[in-house]
Amino acid sequence: MEELNKHVNTVNHLLARYGVRFGIYKNNTFKEQLFPFDTIPRIIPKAEFDYLDKGLAQRVTALNLFLADIYNEKKILKDKIIPEDFVYSSSGYLPECEGIMPPKGVFSHISGIDLVQGDDEKWYVLEDNLRVPSGASYPLIARDLCRKASPNTFSHNHIEDNRNYAELLKKTMDYVNTGGINVILTPGRYNAAFFEHSYLAEKTGSILATGNDLVVEGDRLYYQEYDGEKMQVGAVYRRISDDYLDPMTFVPESVIGIPHIFDVYKKGNVALLNAPGNGIADDKGIYYFVPKIIKYYLNEEPILNNAPTYLPFYEEDRKYVLENFEKLVIKDVAEAGGYGVVFGKDLSKEEVADFKNKIISEPRRFIAQEVINFLDLDVLDGDKIVKRKADLRAFVLTSDKAEVWKSGLTRFSRNPDSAIVNSSQGGGFKDTWVLSQ
Repeated sequence: MEELNKHVNTVNHLLARYGVRFGIYKNNTFKEQLFPFDTIPRIIPKAEFDYLDKGLAQRVTALNLFLADIYNEKKILKDKIIPEDFVYSSSGYLPECEGIMPPKGVFSHISGIDLVQGDDEKWYVLEDNLRVPSGASYPLIARDLCRKASPNTFSHNHIEDNRNYAELLKKTMDYVNTGGINVILTPGRYNAAFFEHSYLAEKTGSILATGNDLVVEGDRLYYQEYDGEKMQVGAVYRRISDDYLDPMTFVPESVIGIPHIFDVYKKGNVALLNAPGNGIADDKGIYYFVPKIIKYYLNEEPILNNAPTYLPFYEEDRKYVLENFEKLVIKDVAEAGGYGVVFGKDLSKEEVADFKNKIISEPRRFIAQEVINFLDLDVLDGDKIVKRKADLRAFVLTSDKAEVWKSGLTRFSRNPDSAIVNSSQGGGFKDTWVLSQ
């Protein structure tokens, strides 16, 4: 591993050269920047990953069953496991998806589950990302470059090969394909994850397309070649949000969607990965209920722990949050990317008072969690090794069953005083080595 660390600058230079960047909009300005890579990997022993594998597959299987139920029979609401008003008030719930069952009954084909390991060495799930989770391409290309820079490192260590992600993704797309080609739908060059869209299209042999390349004719979706020839599309791995997918159904001002694609989807003539409406299952408020969701649909005890979470929606929890505000981290359920996260201890007395009033007036808007002391990981800082907070985004791909990719995106904070690891907040990333024995 010491040999690999000598190549950290070379690998980062190559990542920049190959365009491995992410983009963010700030103050109405698009800015593209590098996602710094650290060559010291996160190492997960085989037995530990086997435990994560079972827990992640269990969680995603249950969440898929929840989505199928919530948009159809609604048994979980009838049995009062989750409050009805809580579901229907979620910004992630889409009435337009009522009564729809996607091809093969799969809603979340690509799930990104964010976990942290506490200093007690226990793993906790922080968030479920079932809409448009990104990030798998970064450890894929970083591993490839590290393998070229230091082949001895990988011949002398027993590490699971992570190059099968594209194979798993193609298998997932093929499984639900309704007849036709596979397409990866990108909003275009200025999207934050455009590098990933193009990279995964190349690796899976899919067509990379924008909304302008796709057209609905009759009850089918077609990709239109530059010469006018049309090919039927059977599966669309769409990297745009629900709101902008179809201007005839959702936001009419959308210029990146495809008119009437939702009608084709409703008739079962194209698969959309992930399915529209998944936002109800990764609502940070619904996260509170996932242990109950697992027990309800699978009749099993949850393998993985949620972070200890309180829902101000309930009076008892609201009372606890208000009384212990300074000890907790508060999250706005509508925010993502590390935004809307507030540590009570960091606020002034006036800010605490203002925030408590927000919780009282809008209890459905927030969740509160106990602060988990993340396990510190080694990170290269120049010629020194320092400790930094890190999380792990695990990827679960669902076809006939949920399969966990034996790798993952480890993100770390470059700020020694922060536990916010998101790339949009200045974080870096590491490879994740899963040991094979």
